[in-house]
Amino acid sequence: MRYYLFCIVLFIGLNSYGQIQNPDQFLGYELGTHFTPHHKVADYFRQIAAASPKNVKLIEYGKTNEGRPLLVAIVSAPENISQLEQIRNNNLKLSTGTNTNVDIAQQPAILWLSYNVHGNEASSTETAMKMLYTLVSETHKPAKEWLKNTVVVIDPCLNPDGRDRYVNYFNSVVGKTPNADPSSREHIEPWPGGRPNHYYFDLNRDWAWQTQLESQQRLALYNQWMPQVHVDFHEQGYNEPYYFAPAAEPVHQDITPWQKSFQVVVGKNNAKYFDAEGWQYFTKERFDLLYPSYGDTYPLYNGSIGMTYEQGGIRAGLSVVTNDGDTLTLKDRIAHHFTTGMSTLEVTALSHNKLLEEYKKYFQQGLSNAPGIYKSYIIKASNLSRLKKLAELLTKNKIEFAFGGDKQGRGYDYDTQKEENFSVGRNDLIVNVLQSRAVLANVLLEPHTVVTDSNTYDITAWALPYIYGLKAYASKENIKGKFSTLDEPKIASNEVDKPLAWLFNWGTSEDAQVLIALQKENIKVRQADQPFSVNGKDYPAGTLIVLRAENEKLARGVKDKVAAIARKLDKPIQAVSSGFVEKGKDFGSNVYPLLRQPKIAIVSGMEVSSLAFGEVWFYLEHDLNLSPSIINARDINNLDINKVNILILPDGSYAPFIGDGLTAWLNKGGKLILMEDAIESVFDKKGFDIKKKEAAVKKDEKTDANKLLFKDKDRDDFETTIPGAIYKINLDASHPFSYGIGKTYYSLKTDRKIYEPFAKGWNVGLVNEKSLMAGIVGKKAREELKTGLLIGVQDFGRGQVVYLANDPLFRNFWEGGKTLYGNIIFCSY
Repeated sequence: MRYYLFCIVLFIGLNSYGQIQNPDQFLGYELGTHFTPHHKVADYFRQIAAASPKNVKLIEYGKTNEGRPLLVAIVSAPENISQLEQIRNNNLKLSTGTNTNVDIAQQPAILWLSYNVHGNEASSTETAMKMLYTLVSETHKPAKEWLKNTVVVIDPCLNPDGRDRYVNYFNSVVGKTPNADPSSREHIEPWPGGRPNHYYFDLNRDWAWQTQLESQQRLALYNQWMPQVHVDFHEQGYNEPYYFAPAAEPVHQDITPWQKSFQVVVGKNNAKYFDAEGWQYFTKERFDLLYPSYGDTYPLYNGSIGMTYEQGGIRAGLSVVTNDGDTLTLKDRIAHHFTTGMSTLEVTALSHNKLLEEYKKYFQQGLSNAPGIYKSYIIKASNLSRLKKLAELLTKNKIEFAFGGDKQGRGYDYDTQKEENFSVGRNDLIVNVLQSRAVLANVLLEPHTVVTDSNTYDITAWALPYIYGLKAYASKENIKGKFSTLDEPKIASNEVDKPLAWLFNWGTSEDAQVLIALQKENIKVRQADQPFSVNGKDYPAGTLIVLRAENEKLARGVKDKVAAIARKLDKPIQAVSSGFVEKGKDFGSNVYPLLRQPKIAIVSGMEVSSLAFGEVWFYLEHDLNLSPSIINARDINNLDINKVNILILPDGSYAPFIGDGLTAWLNKGGKLILMEDAIESVFDKKGFDIKKKEAAVKKDEKTDANKLLFKDKDRDDFETTIPGAIYKINLDASHPFSYGIGKTYYSLKTDRKIYEPFAKGWNVGLVNEKSLMAGIVGKKAREELKTGLLIGVQDFGRGQVVYLANDPLFRNFWEGGKTLYGNIIFCSY
């Protein structure tokens, strides 16, 4: 009897498991009446995949920082799923641009639907479950036909950590009945909010740079599929109607007429369904197609039709009363996103042949007629560490490159902004734009991006040579590299029986790893603040020096420890037997200060920009392997100099917290780093000498009448705008902050703030009227930024205050800024 009962229960269980459940049945509540935690979303996708293997293939492509699964469901007709790998390979053949035998008539188009890249734009993940069920259950008869011509990739949540941060908060404060009053706490997220990922990064700004774990894993999968159509589902403020393509200006000039026209086709189809329901929407406003690292532009620059869909709803909860007096519900938001998703599938399926033909042509044109005026980009090997990181980025984005050659050429010099002669060295990196990824290569490398409209949504300059701080030329000549790899000069570590000192290079994040490892072993490290020569070899300022005698007093086996660290980190080490140098100062001079081990605290909390905080936190943990203390603003007056000797205030507002306790800590030797708006927190505070530079006003200057037309009331004032432009900062090359950089540092400027040079203090970084290198800057803003201080340091008792008007760690892809920031943290004077 027990056996028969077991068989009956097993049969019922298996039969139930094999059935396709709708979201309401699986979750135990009606979709749209609760926010679903990510683990339940993942379980639902797994259940559907298990119940319908003929229609669904589930791929778990990674995990987030907090261990949540990243997954996609690939949905299509059974005949497509049965030959899915062949479809994928055929699609990749089309993306090579070479002639292939792929029969486009037999090849389905690929539609990729990305949901919830911003965690608190939470309705789209709920929509993804409805979308999956609808396509698999065959309850929507037209969709069954559409799937014969389309493979649909559904990523239910690009940012599970951020989404669960929002969902867990909302579910913890919502009452038995949701409160639609916008002032209710369920509509007011605490810091840092659910928008960013674990490290507080905006993942919708990270597609090209791939600094974050989620982006890296997703883009690896994306490049294995390369869809013809990609939709990025978002939410905006809940008082806004729905937005869908076509996009607003500026649209990058490399986006093709076909890509623009097909956005119109999709938009009209969406509008047809919205009009039938009486739903409001807008197009061609606000959301442009310029910055290359969005979820719409990155696919566009890779041959796809990339689009953003925006539903009103951020922090709307389950229901909210809008400014118009209407009540917007989560069910409404799901319905709107579901409608555009199905509409886009319809257009994709009905246009699949044309989509594939244009897709193939897109990559073929890259091989024969690359966009832009430049055919080759030559990046000099002036810093091998940063050059290798640039090569890694190009590789992630499938952009082809090579090294070296014996070519002489002429091209646009990124630094002088003039046509100059150049020669190609063995390790110079060369990107020839005649390749399948021609458009993306050109977009990332072109010195100046053509911007047709000042009303941009993001930065307007991002040329890679400036980001990596490397000398470069853009050439109209067709130049190709000869070698696939670098020829790295191997500097062998030398051995001395009884060395006086060991010397290490300085100037990269890898070099900082050496210093950190030495200090963790309690080994004292000094740094040269002037160049010197010993044993016939020249060493630049910044070189690290470990003196044997002063370390043997504290630790036995210092020689073995130093050698072990050099081996582990694969860094050459030079041993010297005498402190008597041929050029410069002997090792007993005070130009070799002792470097203290950094004990770092970062301020977090509601006073701080969460994105700015995340950049510092991520850099310290991932680039330097340091573990900073994270404190609240109210605690900055209670620092113990023995526990914290560096305090970082990211972009934020701290004026009420700058008190006697902080100044006492500075007087004891603390180093305070003020970033962006944090500088204004110390205005008029005793002991802080920084002063804002005011724009000069001519005595005879007349105030013009307002020339702004009413029709342009929602546009930015172009004369004062600076959405993000690159400036060349002139560095004091002798200052420790310039080690490994030199006399020039390229920085991204996103505001008009600039400061008076110090009368007493160190003017490390200044700009002049020739400093603007690339990007949009309005007339008035350009005048204000003609001269002034952007990087400064002042002594404060035994301590220092560092002022950084610009963000050196911008979105963690500004590699030149990482060198600067490392110097600020570690170097002394």
